[in-house]
Amino acid sequence: MRALITGSQGFVGRHLVAHLRESGDEVDGIDRERDVTDAKSMREVFQAFRPDVTYHLAALTHVGESWDHASEFTRVNVVGTQYVLDAAFEAVPTSTTLIVSSSEIYGVVREEDLPIRENFRAAPANPYSSSKVEAERVAHDVARRRGQRVLIVRPFNHLGPGQALNFVVPALVSRLLEARERGESEIPVGDLSTRRDFSDVRDVVRAYRLLASKVPYPLHLGVTEAGTVFAGSIKSAVGIGTLLAEGIGDTIRVSLSADPVEEPKTAFEILKALGLRERGPVMIACPSCGRDNVGVHTLAEQVETRLAEYPQAFEVAVLGCAVNGPGESGDADFGIAGGRDVGFIYAHGRVLKKVSSDILIDELFFEIDSWIAGGMHRPKRLKMAKPAALAMAEASAIPLK
Repeated sequence: MRALITGSQGFVGRHLVAHLRESGDEVDGIDRERDVTDAKSMREVFQAFRPDVTYHLAALTHVGESWDHASEFTRVNVVGTQYVLDAAFEAVPTSTTLIVSSSEIYGVVREEDLPIRENFRAAPANPYSSSKVEAERVAHDVARRRGQRVLIVRPFNHLGPGQALNFVVPALVSRLLEARERGESEIPVGDLSTRRDFSDVRDVVRAYRLLASKVPYPLHLGVTEAGTVFAGSIKSAVGIGTLLAEGIGDTIRVSLSADPVEEPKTAFEILKALGLRERGPVMIACPSCGRDNVGVHTLAEQVETRLAEYPQAFEVAVLGCAVNGPGESGDADFGIAGGRDVGFIYAHGRVLKKVSSDILIDELFFEIDSWIAGGMHRPKRLKMAKPAALAMAEASAIPLK
């Protein structure tokens, strides 16, 4: 796994780098040499490394300092998170970004509220925790708006080797050691009634990697406010289909200003056109042209309506004249070519029979039903040894049935 860590030289970052490398991951990190609030710089970093997972640790974290530098905490923690998420999605849309928030967002917690769960209310009580709440909202927004894979963690207090002396436990330990060196047995402290849970930083980074590697968040694709059945289906096919064709996306949703039944129909047509799903028949039809003898659009609509009743996967070609029959229906399981008085039915690349135009569609479905009842066997196809025009001329000599 290719992992990128922002804030890689911080207290948690150094432990995370070590753990990921021990686990066999390819790791790159950025710290103060790159400003997370510089969008161009973030794009350069992500385009160069193209990570599978990003651990966004870079942040201003000291609660006390946040009171005097509230705007700077907002700039780094909120704007920085936005630019990291944008750069990650632009470089690798299917990557996962783990956003490190904080338990500080819960604010003052009463004993009867314990244990705290993820759905507990957010009540930030300082500028630092307020910036983390806003950073979470940024993450939720990109997950909802563009289907970006985002994980949010809210760690409680953690400690371990390398933590700065301006945090509570290292500060207390340092003061105790200094007091002992002076031969003193006491140090002044504040309110001792406060209770806190602490986790070892090495356990915390292991949890981060487990979450990033095991939580299977899918990438969801969709075009919102697409429009009516006609316009909306085209926009959805272009927007969703382009990404799916590049291997991007796990789930899709088509949104239309129409009967909701039309939405999954369009979705499955997109998947079928890309060869990603088989559900019911696929119909192809030639465009209207000067050789169209029967009104191919009407013929195609009638065939399409009847095909909707079939759950089996097969392909049918609908053509408006006999000229294009052998070529354009060559890869379909079945095909028809209309004419003024007679039409042709094709099966598996060969002319099957010539019938009167008024029974052409009924005869087509008779052959389809017989084929399905016989087990849907597809015969081996021989490469066409003669020009399509000559094959059509020979077919014209077939007696009318």
